[in-house]
Amino acid sequence: MSATYLMPTYNRQPISFTRGAGSWLYTKDDTPYLDALTGIAVCGLGHCHPQVTDAIQQQAGMLIHTSNLFGIDWQERAGEILCTAAQMDSVFFANSGAEANEAALKLARLYAYKQGFKRPKVIVMEQSFHGRTLLSLSATANPKAREGFYTLDEDFIRVPFGDIEAVKQAALEHDDICAIFVEPIQGEGGLNTAANGFTYLEELQAECDAHNWLFMLDEVQTGNGRTGKYFAYQHSNARPDVLTTAKGLGNGFPVGACMVRGRANGLFGAGSHGSTYGGTPLASRVVHSVYDVLANSNIMENAVTEGLFIRESIVDTFGQHGISSRGAGMMIGIALPEDMDCSQLVDRARDEQKLIINVTGGHVVRLLPPLNMSRDESTQVIERLINLLKPSF
Repeated sequence: MSATYLMPTYNRQPISFTRGAGSWLYTKDDTPYLDALTGIAVCGLGHCHPQVTDAIQQQAGMLIHTSNLFGIDWQERAGEILCTAAQMDSVFFANSGAEANEAALKLARLYAYKQGFKRPKVIVMEQSFHGRTLLSLSATANPKAREGFYTLDEDFIRVPFGDIEAVKQAALEHDDICAIFVEPIQGEGGLNTAANGFTYLEELQAECDAHNWLFMLDEVQTGNGRTGKYFAYQHSNARPDVLTTAKGLGNGFPVGACMVRGRANGLFGAGSHGSTYGGTPLASRVVHSVYDVLANSNIMENAVTEGLFIRESIVDTFGQHGISSRGAGMMIGIALPEDMDCSQLVDRARDEQKLIINVTGGHVVRLLPPLNMSRDESTQVIERLINLLKPSF
């Protein structure tokens, strides 16, 4: 593959795909690869889902863009169904997860400004990942992503993920906190879950309520059915003030969303935020189509069943070697021994097993298969992973 004119911002694998169908990707010579990554949690309904493809084709032939200077019927419809699914009051449509998170962090600053804060702080978590725009990057913990960009570190307080006592201590030490921003499950950080599961979110919300902070959830990766609920926080009794999502929201079409309720509702007014491409007729119809598929099928239940099947099968096979699993639904982390050399696993999975995976957090195999993966395909994922890992033991 030639990338002569492309900035070298990606460490690309030496392969290219020309088409996709469901859980499968195909190269130019039609070699099939089982996709257990789905564009990093993007194609939750699989590649080229017929209902989504039909919506894109129809809308592309009618109207793609007008700008937000005008009313957009599909945007209104998409906003209603998304806010209903999320139990939120209103939504701003963006183009990506980073943009949605940037909107959330701007909301936190505006919320603090209206209370008289001069330089407010947001609590974020160690090992977090929130995006690559300057403010969302500053909230991100990944040193490699942050290096060289003069991040706005004074605007954030970083505490260990899952440690509610650290949040309480931060509240005692700082009187200028305005919000907490957290992923329900840390994706890029290694599929980390809190020791007490989603109850952690309820504890965080209680702290926000006690101090009048905004409770903000980054569900860019965990949303849109990925964990078996439409949004991961719905595994708990927590209710965020700000909720962001993207990735699976458009099943491959670029779109993001920042939703608000409670303390955050009504903060943005005309001119306080915007996006040229946010919520186009095409993007909004895609959001509506993805919602329609998820809401009128058993796909989220399938994600729970098949995700558990994959996790349990791998642990049953390798548990005695110190391998464990974590995550929820089709957001699966297979934690390998920390002293195991994982540097070649992605390449070997692709070349030897025709399986697309990812390794994150140094030693965690990250699987993000389609939510509607069949039992036969789940079994193939398991068999190929077993074949991949067996030589190491």
